[in-house]
Amino acid sequence: MLNTILQHLESLVSFDTRNPPRLIGSGGIFDYIRAQLPGYRCEVTDHGDGAVSLLAVRGNPRRVFNVHLDTVPSSEGWSADPFTLRVSADRAIGLGACDIKGAAAGLIAAANATQGDAAFLFSSDEEANDPRCIAAFLGSDHGFSEAIIAEPTRCEAVLAHRGISSVLLKFKGEAGHASGANALHANALHQAMRWGGGALDFVASEANHCFAGLQGLRFNIGRVEGGIKANVIAPSAEVRFGFRPLPSHDIDTLHARFGTCAAPGALDRYQETFRGPSLPAGDATYAEQRRQAAQSLAESLYLPVGNAVDFWTEAALFSQAGLTAFVYGPGDIAQAHTADEWVALAQLQRYADAIVRIL
Repeated sequence: MLNTILQHLESLVSFDTRNPPRLIGSGGIFDYIRAQLPGYRCEVTDHGDGAVSLLAVRGNPRRVFNVHLDTVPSSEGWSADPFTLRVSADRAIGLGACDIKGAAAGLIAAANATQGDAAFLFSSDEEANDPRCIAAFLGSDHGFSEAIIAEPTRCEAVLAHRGISSVLLKFKGEAGHASGANALHANALHQAMRWGGGALDFVASEANHCFAGLQGLRFNIGRVEGGIKANVIAPSAEVRFGFRPLPSHDIDTLHARFGTCAAPGALDRYQETFRGPSLPAGDATYAEQRRQAAQSLAESLYLPVGNAVDFWTEAALFSQAGLTAFVYGPGDIAQAHTADEWVALAQLQRYADAIVRIL
């Protein structure tokens, strides 16, 4: 099937689905996929702002395969046109080839090499931190109980991964001359730095917290800005940070703890800007039950089970909605989002063979 997979991948890569700028419509790549799935009931939905989904169903399946078609922007480091697929002896190179149009090509090839019940959900907003497609699907009367989500996992079933939360902090100070004795406490940037020290200490205290081979709390301060100049007390400051909890962490409890790292009265705003649950979703006891259910499903499909991973996927949203879900796809996350992104040909073949066997 490899030649067929590469033909589809060449076409899929040629469509510009970079996100941002989120200029993705209901035609283009979705017209192409719909044309490749004769015999399927296809429903295309435009959710706005580049979020488009295509649900293709044949028969009455209970399991849905999901793959996103949007990519990150292409960097300046590409050595050739990122929208033209290049195939070498062992890899296919192109924007999104690894994350995760290679899986989309494999699903299309497998769909046409099989008969019987099958369902595929193609979406275009995974890279936006604004999962409208999946939210709308899960909010509908979809009738599915199992979901296999394609992301680069080296053709291993991933049953657990971290959640993700992004936060905007605003600190308030009082402008004045930097020579004043009150500069140490009135400066909003000083308050932000004190918060950062407390937050780092708290994260360090979580180092021994474990779930399914994952350990500790991932944390990153991504941006700090504020102030006017060196001799003016900063009247305001902003901090953007993110953390990636374990499935056994309670995200709301973590937010409360990060908020207390600021001095009383220093915070003007604490705003969570994005939240993605862990996989499996739920409290510690429920999450372990869901993980065991996903493992049983993967083993019943004769898929090798891999280790838990640190990156986030939309499989967590399916799990949160009550479906038994895991992540399974070709490619290595180390190649995702890189210049000259690539996926191994052997991985594409292995993935498509597994999907054909499952169907």
